Amino acid sequence: MFDRITRFARPLPLHYLIASPLVIVVIMNCLPSSLGAAQGGKTEVLPVQKAAPAAVFIDVAGSETELRRQLRIKTGVAELGSSIPSSRFSVAPTGTFGFIAPHLLGMALITQSPDLPLERMPTASNYFEIQKLADGSGMLVGFVGPDLKSHLTPTQRPKNVRLMLYSNPSDKAPHIVAVPLIKLLADRMPTKLDPKNPDSAVLFDVDLQSSANRKTPSGAP
Repeated sequence: MFDRITRFARPLPLHYLIASPLVIVVIMNCLPSSLGAAQGGKTEVLPVQKAAPAAVFIDVAGSETELRRQLRIKTGVAELGSSIPSSRFSVAPTGTFGFIAPHLLGMALITQSPDLPLERMPTASNYFEIQKLADGSGMLVGFVGPDLKSHLTPTQRPKNVRLMLYSNPSDKAPHIVAVPLIKLLADRMPTKLDPKNPDSAVLFDVDLQSSANRKTPSGAP
């Protein structure tokens, strides 16, 4: 009996002792990353976009500052950090917003560019706001007339909508709206309402498609 116990208690060969830690390392590498998150680890939020989001329409009156604040709360975005004075949409953090010059926005939509240059703070009052939602999708912010609410708010639109999107509010366009970039098409550049004023509000005629037909930003699925 003692000989049998001794035989089973005999030390393992050297190659087994070397292989065991390697097996443990392989198993740990195969564990899902969500396990680390469950234990308090930090995981990256990838810009996954399964479908273009619906337009967001704020149906109240107010100052431009207040309307922008309400829209940002509803879409869940905050300004780019002070350490990021400028960025490109594809690499900007999710859940943030930035600004783009009207002529750069026009060229991007006309050429169907998959990426947009953003600034943390606008250098002119007529810059358009671009939001990058938590899922990585992009929204263009502007101001429209009240008659467009019924055409913008349905999740499934049966037809395309021609938008007269203004960079700033006015009597004609008192309501703020965010529309999905991936559904926008343009065939002309934005125009200033007062060509002699460099800070003049800008009008941008764009088509809001019923389905997504633009490219996603570089780096996004």
